[in-house]
Amino acid sequence: MPKGEVKKVVLAYSGGLDTSVIVPWLRNNYGCEVVCFCADLGQEEELDGLEDKAIKSGASKLYIRDLRDEFLRDFVFPTMQAGAVYEREYLLGTSFARPLIAKHMVEIAELEGADAVAHGATGKGNDQVRFELTVMALNPKLKIIAPWREWEIRSREDALAYAAEFNVPVTATEKSIYSRDRNLFHLSHEGGLLENPWNEPEKSMFQISVDPQEAPDEPQYVEVGFEKGVPCSLDGETLPPVELFIRLNKIAGAHGIGRADIVENRLVGMKSHGVYETPAGTLIRRAHQALESMCLDKYTMHFKDFIAVKYAELVYNGLWYTQLREAMDAFIQVTQQNVTGVVRLKLYKGNLIIAGRKSEFSLYREDYASFGREDVYNQKDAEGFIHLFGLPLKVEALLQIDGGGQSRYRKPDYSKFKRD
Repeated sequence: MPKGEVKKVVLAYSGGLDTSVIVPWLRNNYGCEVVCFCADLGQEEELDGLEDKAIKSGASKLYIRDLRDEFLRDFVFPTMQAGAVYEREYLLGTSFARPLIAKHMVEIAELEGADAVAHGATGKGNDQVRFELTVMALNPKLKIIAPWREWEIRSREDALAYAAEFNVPVTATEKSIYSRDRNLFHLSHEGGLLENPWNEPEKSMFQISVDPQEAPDEPQYVEVGFEKGVPCSLDGETLPPVELFIRLNKIAGAHGIGRADIVENRLVGMKSHGVYETPAGTLIRRAHQALESMCLDKYTMHFKDFIAVKYAELVYNGLWYTQLREAMDAFIQVTQQNVTGVVRLKLYKGNLIIAGRKSEFSLYREDYASFGREDVYNQKDAEGFIHLFGLPLKVEALLQIDGGGQSRYRKPDYSKFKRD
């Protein structure tokens, strides 16, 4: 669709420098009406004055939808139930927010009768893929406009100059050297000093967690309750998801919990360096793991750990709306039926220490595990088990010995010795 044929576009709008500049750029280059949409995922003060700013930037209107509950229930919790972590450390805080934002962007485009959607993701990152795959899955008839892949703006200075030329309001907060993404689950930091992975992040960069060295000198205990793998209570008080996360973010953040410094592989092929603050998410993940260790049988837990890597990869790569993710969710939900109970954690200067766990569905039995009881497990039975379990090793060694040699694990490795 040529530029001139776009009549109305819905823009995923944050109010930051890039999306603020995109509003007049779309009007100037496509001659279209611009409707802005902002998802409230827990950005708090970042939403202040957003409507006035969007209108002054040239938008015809701004939609703000409070999606915090949907975000937690339909995206965060299923991912955490899956145990999905990308490349060992990243808890996917930005990754699973994008398909939700794009889903509502498509809904508003259909409500408004728009023929296009737009986003402010750069051509180097992952978010462009996450936004656009969601649009393709939900309404592929919508044209997708990605200004960063079209315009001549290449730096913050270029964007500021464009904003000044078209009277786009720019606040002091946009002069931060860091690129940030914030929602109820996490706060990410990229750019600035972090572009060199050798640099230690400066203390002033962190916003929702204290320096562990400056955390309280006394530990704090918390008890998190789960119902079928979903966190539902704090210290015995049943709480809705949003309130639970708000409280846990404050508690865990005050003890320096949830900081991660990661060099990760982007989908587009390059590596990036980011620092993440995920206080509540880190705590809940640790508690969930502790509860699963009691409630899942060995084979289910091991297989679940295996597919968790694939689940994380799908989420990171923007493939939320796929049949494979739905199929894995079906399996995961079965595994969570008995993951109900309470986990007690001790928070101390950046450390999360499991201090207790209990569940009516626990597969752990003290009387079974005891070394002194013989009514369930007879230690003499272990001899036959070991013979059968080790039979392949025994047969291989016997064949080697009967052939005139010895077990290959007994042969000396001459490569380890240097010649004189």
